[in-house]
This record gives sequence, C-alpha cells and structure tokens, in this order.
Amino acid sequence: MFYRFIFLLGVFTLTFSFANVFKNIKSFKADFIQTIKNSSNSNIEYKGEVFIKNSGKVLWKYKKPIIKNVYINENFAIIDEPELEQAIFTSLDSKINLIKLLNGAKKITTNKYKAKLYETEYEIVVKNDKISKISYIDELENQVLITFSNIEQNIQLKDSLFKFTAPKYYDIIRK
Repeated sequence: MFYRFIFLLGVFTLTFSFANVFKNIKSFKADFIQTIKNSSNSNIEYKGEVFIKNSGKVLWKYKKPIIKNVYINENFAIIDEPELEQAIFTSLDSKINLIKLLNGAKKITTNKYKAKLYETEYEIVVKNDKISKISYIDELENQVLITFSNIEQNIQLKDSLFKFTAPKYYDIIRK
C-alpha cells in the first residue's frame, strides 16, 4: 500500500501540475508535511522534500520521523531505506492515462480543484498559482493531507538527483 500511495501521489502531483493553471511548469521543488489520520484519530506526521520534473521523474525525500527516499521514474520505483540498509526495486503495474486525469480535474472554487485517480478522489488547494495542499482518503480510510511550503517552480533540477546507486552493503529487494 505504501508503494501505491507514493506512486499515485508522485504521479498525481506531477500530472496535476500541468493542468491549465500550471501549464508552463517544467519542475517543482518543495518542502512537505504529510499528515495521516486514522479512524481512531491518531496522527502520524512525515516531513521532507519533493522534487519533480515534467519528464516523469519524482523524488520524495522523507526526513522525519524516518529517513527514506522514494525515486519514481514513470512506472518504476526505488525505495531507499538507509536506516535498514536496504533498497526495494519495484515495477509499478498501474498505467495512468495522464490526459484523462488532467481533463478530469474540476475547479470547484477559486483555489480548489477535485480530481479522481483510480477510486480515490483528491482535493487540491492552489495558492498563488502553486499547489499548496493535497488531501484525500486512502484505501484504508485514513485521511491524508500533504502541505507544501518553500515551493520553487521551473528551477534547474539535474537528472543525477533522480538516480539511485545502492551502496555495496545494502540488501536489494526486488518486487
């Protein structure tokens, strides 16, 4: 489930950025806070940075409470877990029709949009023509809110940022 979440979120963030309000975005970099609230009202909060290029490359760098890097390149993901000295390589079998997704994003107020990806409905809040929040309910009925700050768009992001090379001592898991 974690892998699907990361993939969907990365692709959704990337593809939504090309909707009319963001038609000229070539790259996106931001700090994020991801809050997940379960049915018992318990929260867990993750913090980190996200880097996205319009070529389909995404990097989520989780910094707190754990260190984890999630590299996505179209339909392939690598989850780097330095604290466990392992990396998980996985193919993502979900194909996404990007045009259909973009055409499906509906403006509901001046700064809010809704879009549906698979069976999940997302609400996107835009501030100053930039994505500031994404919220949705995941398949386990958790409420997920991702808030972006320190947003930079159309900056130079080197392709090397999105490449992962496992240290020799890492365990490699292929799924």
